[in-house]
This record gives sequence, structure tokens and C-alpha cells, in this order.
Amino acid sequence: MPGPSTPPVVLTFAAADPTGGGGLQGDVLTIAAFGAHPLSVITGYAVQDTSRIEGISATDGDWVADQARALLEDIPVHAFKIGQLVSVDNITEIADVLADYPDIPVVFDAELRNSADPLADEEMLGAICELLLPLSGVVIINTADARRLVVGEDEAEDEGMEEISSAECARRLIEMGAGQVLLTGAREPTPQVINTLYGGAGVLRTDAWERLPGAWHGAGDTLSAALAALLAQGMELSEAVRGAQEYTWHTLKQSWRLGMGQSIPNRFCTQDEA
Repeated sequence: MPGPSTPPVVLTFAAADPTGGGGLQGDVLTIAAFGAHPLSVITGYAVQDTSRIEGISATDGDWVADQARALLEDIPVHAFKIGQLVSVDNITEIADVLADYPDIPVVFDAELRNSADPLADEEMLGAICELLLPLSGVVIINTADARRLVVGEDEAEDEGMEEISSAECARRLIEMGAGQVLLTGAREPTPQVINTLYGGAGVLRTDAWERLPGAWHGAGDTLSAALAALLAQGMELSEAVRGAQEYTWHTLKQSWRLGMGQSIPNRFCTQDEA
């Protein structure tokens, strides 16, 4: 743990997001808002605004590993956060790095975004399952993406996909090696957003939140970066999961609509406002 005069340090792997709503920039803002120090490794570069992504280019795998190892040889890190992965090389190199630091908590935001090469999606899913899930202490994922991971891309369009329950998705992800799974309900058609944390023995906690009107760019990045920052401070997992959700809900309630598209989470929100 950090000393009395130094902050906890979180290293995030993510693609650069020029809007600051999500990605690397969103992670840095969130981690800093918790009083932790962010280190960043760039996995890719996006051309995007608050409405859409026009294109994304992956950072060469060797450069991803070199960025991370240069930092890790110099600065003690207290938590890792994995964000947007843009290529199979990204995944392979990150997994190689993380395998050398098994005692540091890893939070994996497993939202399945577009890769630089759409033809590589199936290969990327396989690499995530084989290489990253076994290294992740907490996987944060929505139910639709969890189903894609546990059945594979080719079967994802089958009519029976929705019959796989949230609990079964979590069980399979843990069976693949994930430590715990936080299944989020932001995309579910429910009056409240219900998020459930699963462990090897089943449900560890369930939290329900008022469903706010609107759409946001960077909500998942905020939640995962907040959790990594709290774990870096030494907070117990269940308490950290609750704290990260509460913070994220307030960033969305007090978000800013800076452009013509989705709103941007306000990482400097006040949490005493209902």
C-alpha cells in the first residue's frame, strides 16, 4: 500500500478518447477524482465525438507492453484497470504483463466495443476468455455482452441466447477464470438499474438504482475506474463495488451535455445531492 505522503496508483489500459467522456481520458479523470494517481497505457486512438466513433486504430502490441513495463519498473502500482481493447495483440501483451503481477487487483471493464478490425471480433472474444478472464479479479459486464462471451460470436444471434440467465452467465465467466463478476443492468428493460456482484458461491450483493433519463458516453469506464481506485486504496471488494456504483450514479445525474450527442459524466460531482 502507498505510504502516508503518497497516493495509491492505478494503471489503466485503454484507448484514447478525444471527448474525455470515456476511454483513457475518462479513466484518468475518475482515478484522480478519488485522490489516486493515474498511470496510462494507450491501446489505440479513436476518431470520435459524443455521438459516434468514426474510426479507431490499434497501438502496436509491443508498444503496449513497453509502455506498461517502463512504468511498472519505476512506480509501484496498487490496481490495474483494463478498458477498451482494440486488437488481439493488445490482449496478448496486456495478459503477459499482468501475469507478472498476480498480487495486484485487476478490474476488467469487459464492454465489447468495436475492434480496429471487425473481422477479428471472434478471435478477440476467444483471446479475452482464454487470456484475460483468468487474470481479472473483477469483471464488469452487461448481460448481453456476457452472453456473447460465454457462447461465442457465431451463436450470439441464436434465438435461444436470451434464455441464458444472468446468474448462468456469471457462473460461466467465473468458471472461465474470472474472480468475481459484476453484471450491470443499465441496458435491461427494468424500472430500476439492478447490478449484481457474483462470486464462486453465487450472489455476493445486489444494488438497485433509480433509472435516470438520458444517455451517457463513459458510464462503464467511470464505474470500472472508480472501482479500481477504491481497491487501490485497500477497500474491501463488496464495499468498493457499492461505493463505485454510488459515485457513478451521481456522475450521471450531474452529467454535462457538452456536444450534440451523449452526455459526459461529471467526475467532479457532489455525492450529497439526491
